[in-house]
Amino acid sequence: TVYRFVFLDCMFLKVWVIGVVESSAIYNILGVDIARKKDVLGLYSSENEGAKFWLGVLPDLKKRGVEDIMIACIDGLKGFPEAVEAVFPKTRVQLCVVHQ
Repeated sequence: TVYRFVFLDCMFLKVWVIGVVESSAIYNILGVDIARKKDVLGLYSSENEGAKFWLGVLPDLKKRGVEDIMIACIDGLKGFPEAVEAVFPKTRVQLCVVHQ
């Protein structure tokens, strides 16, 4: 599948882990395909946010059928544009409104 837009973001949520409430980074990916259909492409969790983690997530998207992304909307995380470019070299990267 080719996606017109893919929104890649990370938010921190409090999660219950073995009787303790901890802060966890939840990576979420929403895609809008050529027919304007929205798909949740993935939800991943980690202890913190980093471009290195995204570099692991993006190849997983490709393995699961994301052929290409026209525009990736991302935050201002250092190294994030390079991570997108490494896996999807033709993708245009757009910073979200908050991080411009």
